[in-house]
Amino acid sequence: MNGDRKVYIVYMGALPEHDYSPSSHHLSLLQEVVDDSVSSGESEALIRSYKRSFNGFAAYLTDEEAKRLSSREDVVSVFPSRELELHTTRSWDFMGFYQPTSVTNLPAAGGDVIIGVIDSGIWPELPSFDDRGYGPPPAKWKGVCNGGTNFTCNNKIIGARHYSGTGSARDLQGHGSHTASTAAGSVVKDASFYGVARGIARGGVPWARIATYSVCGLTCSSADVLAAFDDAIADGVDVITISIGRRSAVDLDRDTIAIGGFHATKRGILTVHSAGNGGPDPATTASVAPWLLSVAASTIDRKFESKVVLGNGKIFTGSSVNGFTENGEELPLLYSINGKIGCTTICQPGCCDSRLVKGKILICDSINGQFLALQAGAKGVVFPYVELDTASVVSLPAAGPDVSAPGVDILAGWSPVASLSDDPNDKRQYHFNVLSGTSMACPHVAAIAAYLKSLHPNWSPSAIKSAIITTATPMRPQNVSDPILALASADFAYGSGQLNPVNATDPGLVYETTTEDDLKLLCHLGYGTSRVRVVTGDNNISCPARTSPTAIKDFNYPSIVIPVPPKSDSFETGLLRTVTNVGSAANATYRAEVVSARELKIQVKPDVLCFEYLGEKKSFNVTVCGGNFSADPFFASAALIWSDGTRSVRSPIVVYTLPPM
Repeated sequence: MNGDRKVYIVYMGALPEHDYSPSSHHLSLLQEVVDDSVSSGESEALIRSYKRSFNGFAAYLTDEEAKRLSSREDVVSVFPSRELELHTTRSWDFMGFYQPTSVTNLPAAGGDVIIGVIDSGIWPELPSFDDRGYGPPPAKWKGVCNGGTNFTCNNKIIGARHYSGTGSARDLQGHGSHTASTAAGSVVKDASFYGVARGIARGGVPWARIATYSVCGLTCSSADVLAAFDDAIADGVDVITISIGRRSAVDLDRDTIAIGGFHATKRGILTVHSAGNGGPDPATTASVAPWLLSVAASTIDRKFESKVVLGNGKIFTGSSVNGFTENGEELPLLYSINGKIGCTTICQPGCCDSRLVKGKILICDSINGQFLALQAGAKGVVFPYVELDTASVVSLPAAGPDVSAPGVDILAGWSPVASLSDDPNDKRQYHFNVLSGTSMACPHVAAIAAYLKSLHPNWSPSAIKSAIITTATPMRPQNVSDPILALASADFAYGSGQLNPVNATDPGLVYETTTEDDLKLLCHLGYGTSRVRVVTGDNNISCPARTSPTAIKDFNYPSIVIPVPPKSDSFETGLLRTVTNVGSAANATYRAEVVSARELKIQVKPDVLCFEYLGEKKSFNVTVCGGNFSADPFFASAALIWSDGTRSVRSPIVVYTLPPM
């Protein structure tokens, strides 16, 4: 195609129920808009059709052709395909979750659960994906093993597809193998990273099956991500985990992960998505769709640290994974600003003078300069923590991640052809690596979601999500030493708290939402009747002529986020919530307890809920009021806890001032 064309995604909502040929329809649409002067025509303009789980296609289009397509009533949105980024074991013991030591004592029921991993592929020969002791794939599986040349699936990795142009689902980056083995890796004894973190490595649900969808080579295309969702939903996975995303949020109808996750939810599949590594202020997560389960990263009770001892005896301790032998050698310390003339820092490309840095420990202002320094002969690099700025996003029921899970210093499987350090010159090969980020936290939560699905196969995605959110362990201790937890806006960094796998299995009550609730939200966000009908494929749906201001605040979300205008003298907000009894006892009584910041006054009516049978629903009203804010921006935290004396169902409440427009 000619040079002024680029890849656009044309999203057309649900597949029509009547006889319909998606590919033929997509070609006919392109025939209408593609310039006749283009010799290759509409057939070469079409890259791929989305036709298994929802309707749409990716194609090479000019801006004008894309504009013409977007004006059609049967098209929800048209937007450029963007490059997404990968959001870059002791953790299960730390959370108190079941620790198997071999495949022989794994729960039999969980073997039918399938986790779809949308990432950079997988290295099937790793010990983390050994299938000894596993039976054949479950009968419900409809996928294929299309991993490319010399790629073989087994009874652990039961499906593979690739989209990234590499011609294989083999993981050349390491990221996909790490996330897949964190979620569902087999039990591997005596695992370590060059002796660091030695012990038993395993995924959260090692008995679960894995289907890998390779969408990332050197880059991750959003068009490929949407294709992976299309296949994963139709293949029959139970949970989708995706540690890929944007740096900032976009409108839901232009967000491929939100689109794919919506159609997955309609089919009973929960999508667990990494929140990204920005923050911790409001609107720094790119995962904002309320039907996704957004995950932040937290630490565990293990740290990998290295010390730098200065000549005057002063010691600085920092986070570092060091697999090399230290011989106590004294080395000169060089601050990076002492570089070449015309360079603001020696850590910039073209500024790293090997004559200056060789044999020294270099202090860089950014992590990006570490490989340049090491290539130039530096013996070590020290760099500081850097705080990120925020970005504004659309108002939605949750303004931050839903929950936190271990994501720092996580040992898991690694591709032997991927660099262990992101340095292209690092040729070391190892079957395990230690990584940090929300990418590592996301598969922890996906594993527990899969575990809940095996225990409660009839639970909806929103019920599973609610169980995880409302049973999380609060993360605001009395004596705060963590700099993130010390911030007033910390709730936007960690969500409802630290994932608690054991409590999540028996939450007592859940907050459920339906597809109808999601559609009401889309109506409120201005998508209109015609577009919402296309999204769902249901022509009986109608958006109200005037959207209700309660559409967002009454959305039955497990957490409560209340934005208020800046410099408000006072405010009062009322909202409605409904819970469903899923506890072990049909007859149950729950009483409300409110833990609140002094700036807020919160009332719950009724404050006692009496249930007579399982599956019974009860509604209640929450009124939050406050005023005389002493800070701008203002943050106040609270929690509503329903308890039956055994279970605690906790909903975090956050009130914050909106940034000025």
